[in-house]
Amino acid sequence: MRNAPGRKVLVVEDEGMVALMIEDMLQDLGFEVVASVSRLAEARTVATEVDADLGVLDVNLAGEPSFSIAEILRKRRIPFIFSTGYGLSGLPDEFADQPFIGKPFSMSELKQTIEAALNR
Repeated sequence: MRNAPGRKVLVVEDEGMVALMIEDMLQDLGFEVVASVSRLAEARTVATEVDADLGVLDVNLAGEPSFSIAEILRKRRIPFIFSTGYGLSGLPDEFADQPFIGKPFSMSELKQTIEAALNR
């Protein structure tokens, strides 16, 4: 991915194995994972402070939606994608046009979704 080298990513995912898989895929694509968090409160704090070029957000964090994190990133003008097992129907209208990827996903699907977010 030509846009990846040196780009920093925030990963927000509550399932440990899934987080590790996403982190590995991102690193294979040339990204640097600067933070990986699994809980909503911590993710909100990190999202306000992290030096990141992209966010990958699980929609559902232990039963809590991650939309407040998305709002923080949006206000900071940091592109992000949602990862979800719920499909587009799991997103509120205000995020319906946001790039998202359905779980499970491949590295090529992740790459395409990231490119869509970075090229917005």
